[in-house]
Amino acid sequence: MISNSLQDNEIRPVVSLRRVSRTYGEGSGAVIALDGVSVDIRTGDFTAVMGPSGSGKSTLMNVAAGLDDVSEGDVVLGGAVLSQLGDDARTRLRRSQVGFVFQAFNLVPTLSVDENILLPFELAGRRVGAEERQWIDHLVHTLGLADRVTHRPSELSGGQQQRVAIARALASRPAVIFADEPTGNLDSRSSREVLTLLRTAAREYGQSIVMVSHDPVAASYADRILVIADGRLVGDHGPLSPQQIADLLIGFEVGAA
Repeated sequence: MISNSLQDNEIRPVVSLRRVSRTYGEGSGAVIALDGVSVDIRTGDFTAVMGPSGSGKSTLMNVAAGLDDVSEGDVVLGGAVLSQLGDDARTRLRRSQVGFVFQAFNLVPTLSVDENILLPFELAGRRVGAEERQWIDHLVHTLGLADRVTHRPSELSGGQQQRVAIARALASRPAVIFADEPTGNLDSRSSREVLTLLRTAAREYGQSIVMVSHDPVAASYADRILVIADGRLVGDHGPLSPQQIADLLIGFEVGAA
């Protein structure tokens, strides 16, 4: 028997895009970055967004996270239609519902590891309760950062800095985490560690993760692979091997040539 909470999760995706288009510029110089995309991001899934360079995958992430406006259609995040929210309301929604992991880490250099992890709470004006502190301590130990909490980013390796960024994204338990090329600046070993952590966050913590990547190896860690080409959703796949993903992307690049 399926629990009511699981049924609710299946009925209500964490993010929904409905016939979303995004156009930059006007007239003959207009560029259509997204063209009528409709897709649901399911709760607890690790979803990779793939596509050729300039396909619209980063634009998809930006509109889904409320960082960019749509030209047409609707984005529903946390039960709210983003186009119906003002800037302040959208900012508050992002702070409560969304976490981010970027390729460049985006840690504050003057803050310690612990202070960087707690930053989302500070920005939202939220007090860290006992249960939340316990969760953060669990993350810090799980991510191998327990002996680094007083260090500043400059005293950490690239892999350690990205682990801090992941802990910061997970700390407030947002509805969804958007990861933009999170392994782009990491060596192979650190990349594997980060991708394993993201997959674990989805499978063990039920965290919804959307990762934009050009790397077939990175995407092979995901439960679901969305393929974007020329601003359109052209593929929706379950788990695939790196070679299968590479073949998919080559096919679209050849077709576009």
